[in-house]
Amino acid sequence: MSAMERFPNLVTMFFDRARAMGDAPFLWRKAAGEWQSLSWTEVALEVASLASALQAQGLKPGDPVMLVSENRPEFCIADLAIMAAGCVTVPTYTTNTTRDHQHILTDSGARAVIVSTAKLAQNLMPAVLRSQASFVIGMEPLRGMQGDVACHLWSDLIAHYPTDIEACAASQTAKRDDLACIIYTSGTGGAPRGVMQHHGAILCNIEGADKLLEEDFGRGQEVFLSFLPLSHAYEHSGGQFLPIMVAGQIYYSEGLEKLASNIEEARPTIMVVVPRLFEVLRARIIKSIEKQGKFPAYLLGQALRIAAKEQRGRKSLLDLPMKALLARTLKPKIAARFGGRMKALVSGGAPLNPDVGLFFDAMGLTLLQGYGQTEAGPVISCNRPRAGIAMDTVGPPLDGVEVRIADDGEILVRGELVMHGYWRNAAETERALQNGWLHTGDIGEIDEKGRIRITDRKKDLIVNDKGDNVSPQKVEGMLTLQPEIGQAMVHGDRRPHLVGLLVPDAEWTREWAAEQGRKVEGIEKDAAYQAALRAAVDRVNDDLSVIERVRRFILADEPFTIENSEMTPSMKIRRHVIRARYQDRLDALYKG
Repeated sequence: MSAMERFPNLVTMFFDRARAMGDAPFLWRKAAGEWQSLSWTEVALEVASLASALQAQGLKPGDPVMLVSENRPEFCIADLAIMAAGCVTVPTYTTNTTRDHQHILTDSGARAVIVSTAKLAQNLMPAVLRSQASFVIGMEPLRGMQGDVACHLWSDLIAHYPTDIEACAASQTAKRDDLACIIYTSGTGGAPRGVMQHHGAILCNIEGADKLLEEDFGRGQEVFLSFLPLSHAYEHSGGQFLPIMVAGQIYYSEGLEKLASNIEEARPTIMVVVPRLFEVLRARIIKSIEKQGKFPAYLLGQALRIAAKEQRGRKSLLDLPMKALLARTLKPKIAARFGGRMKALVSGGAPLNPDVGLFFDAMGLTLLQGYGQTEAGPVISCNRPRAGIAMDTVGPPLDGVEVRIADDGEILVRGELVMHGYWRNAAETERALQNGWLHTGDIGEIDEKGRIRITDRKKDLIVNDKGDNVSPQKVEGMLTLQPEIGQAMVHGDRRPHLVGLLVPDAEWTREWAAEQGRKVEGIEKDAAYQAALRAAVDRVNDDLSVIERVRRFILADEPFTIENSEMTPSMKIRRHVIRARYQDRLDALYKG
């Protein structure tokens, strides 16, 4: 498929690809222990029928339709069908509480809801019954649901409204400027806001990504493994609409517990992932290699040494024998863990620690760090081999994207990818969009090769009592690379120095307790345990400037999770929530 194609809307693009691909496999799911596929034609038939069913239920062009589902083929079908009916998709997280659903239903004015399972409907239905939504569609039976809202079964609707694919395709009138979806930001700092993404914003994104793939990796049958929530703009564009653009296949992961086996089975060529997952995979791989004995651990050390040297532009002929040995021993085993045909792992959604990028580079895997925001489709830039990958940058802007740095260092973005604004929120829209430029709230610079380097979030910067700026993400990223530390948040705004809130790594804690002959229960009060964690913090401090060092720390009561509202669904920590919970204890670290 040509990267120069320009479609008027996302649905027309899909039907064009379905027409060309026919009975070739498109969407894959695991059922009864086997991977089963839906062809492009089968998906197109369901999209057309569901679109007809939505219109028959009284939905009008422009009506918002809420979509609550885990990653599965029906998510893609529902999303396309909503747009094919002329409506606007409002994808929401499966982890949302009833209160979260209520906010989005009320704010968006959704006229209907599509939900995948009865379990997800338990939190959703109380909010639906208090909303303006007139009906609910269940991908699976919604037994026991009561109230005045009509409930329909997905399979029944599709069976009742058989529709000709070509007739549905021909009826599409949406233009690139028309609203495609309202994606609610995950809210690291407050109530989620609805970002209005038009068809052109997503199309601009995936056209740029398509061009990058073609120029840097060539054309081929692309296979994607969908893992991140499809309600997140990153996966929505990169894990759903990009595969459609390149006529690829999508395998839907069974979840974090089975992700490693899913990767080996699906053998993806492209995968979009958040940095936290790379950190977890890195820790697991290192532990696995070290358990194999001294020689594999030695090979790992050599791979990291050579990669670090070459990152600094210092290639040496003396390293050729070791590189040849690594190519026959360590690297093929790592490649097999990732399916054996991975072209690129694309990291986005949050900053990636350069050491994590270096590790995957050393293992022979191409890791491309991208940068973006929901407000920008969401991809603004991405590292690419042709431009030279620098792990401390997020690469040059995609094709069709204009970036400049404001006088105060803020990154500004302009182009078709930029949102039209926040849904029903003129004040925030006016703040974010000024003179055609999106004010990202990120601080950065552009290097001599045109690559963007992010230095911090404007609002996340810690300013100490002497006026020095400190990047909390940098320090936290270094802390969580230590095997002893699973999660971390640093604190110190208008204070003399930084203090930390740590979540010890659970596996390391169990192993340490076993070695010391101690019980895990109550171990946080153990002086030797605290000393081991202190040693990990001190190792990090050795590589930090004076103003960045963590002087004292406390341990969190529990891990930061989506369930306790201390992480967003895209696995970023929610600082304001965590600070509210631990403020008194963090402040106490400055006393005495």
